[in-house]
Amino acid sequence: MTAVLGVPDQINLDYAATAPCAQAAADAVAELLPWYGSVHRGAGALSRRCTLAYERAREAVGDFVGARPDDHVIFTRNTTDALNLLARALPAGTPVVTFGAEHHANLLPWPVGSVRLPVPDCPGAAIRSVDAALRELDRPALVAVTGASNVTGERWPIANLATIARRHGARIAVDAAQLAPHAPIDIAALGVDYVALSGHKLYAPFGAGVLAGRGDWLDAAPPYLAGGGATTHVGAATHDVRWAAGPARHEAGTPNLLGAVALAAVCTALDFEALHEREQVLLHRLRSGLADIPGVAELRMFAPDADRVGIVSFVVAGRDSAEVAAELARDHNIGVRDGLFCAHPLARRLIAEAAARAGRRDLPPTALRASIGLGTSPSDVDALLGALDRRRGLRLVA
Repeated sequence: MTAVLGVPDQINLDYAATAPCAQAAADAVAELLPWYGSVHRGAGALSRRCTLAYERAREAVGDFVGARPDDHVIFTRNTTDALNLLARALPAGTPVVTFGAEHHANLLPWPVGSVRLPVPDCPGAAIRSVDAALRELDRPALVAVTGASNVTGERWPIANLATIARRHGARIAVDAAQLAPHAPIDIAALGVDYVALSGHKLYAPFGAGVLAGRGDWLDAAPPYLAGGGATTHVGAATHDVRWAAGPARHEAGTPNLLGAVALAAVCTALDFEALHEREQVLLHRLRSGLADIPGVAELRMFAPDADRVGIVSFVVAGRDSAEVAAELARDHNIGVRDGLFCAHPLARRLIAEAAARAGRRDLPPTALRASIGLGTSPSDVDALLGALDRRRGLRLVA
């Protein structure tokens, strides 16, 4: 399994925000850089090689997500960009059903009037809620849901939700930004229609994202960006334009070749099944250790034993989360995230629920998040637990 780049004396537990660059991604970029040239826009050897590398990257990413033969794989900037593209491609009048548990990228792009369902307390409740919402709508809709929460790491019942969507003639789009870096994903096997993901969370931090899925909506929609590469003909009249079909329709301008190649290298090099198994051991170590520290409360939607990826959010009673994060960085070289994680409605709700479960009124309004990945070691997890525990006398914990 490929290694990740990093700084030896820094403990990075912030993979959910941006994962470090995999060695495989760096190697792929270094190999291509001497040949760096235009994509789809030249007859020279450099351009031909870069065009081939770009299209091979598209194939590799399609294989990684289990794309069907007629699916489009469109390179974007990130998951947010990908979901905004899909929102622009929605047929007019298509309702969108989502949850209040989503990252802002899967809340904000959808049209006014979209159905936002309450945060469920278990996977079964999510399935029942979508079923009821689609039955009430009684017309074709899009269900937009996360694969794994960026706040809690809890996995959502994607295959079951896809079955419900098909039963009602609806489509389903999955925000896989946090699922794809931690576990295999196969859109054909899951029965989903679209997936969106980010390269910078998938060990290829070069500003590449992907929207993969059914091509009919995408081919029927106006280009997400109008410009060179998205057309097959531009005439003398202002609106005499014929737009391309396929991924090119929504990839106007010079593409992010290095980002696509880096992402494809990771998709090809990593064994995500093995990575998932390794992370589960570390995740158990982290969650068990946090549960043993007085004053620390984990945030969760579902039962404590629900399936999840390597993300844990928690609060420290009596302490401001930003101050704790700053102390961990300054005194222990440990990097974690603090805040509401671009999922404000969900994070605020879960902090309130954690306070109710613990019977406390001194939990802070924001949380801390520790997230693990390819380069995380048991000693990294132990360092965080030790830093939180040993500082009790200084009120790092209550």
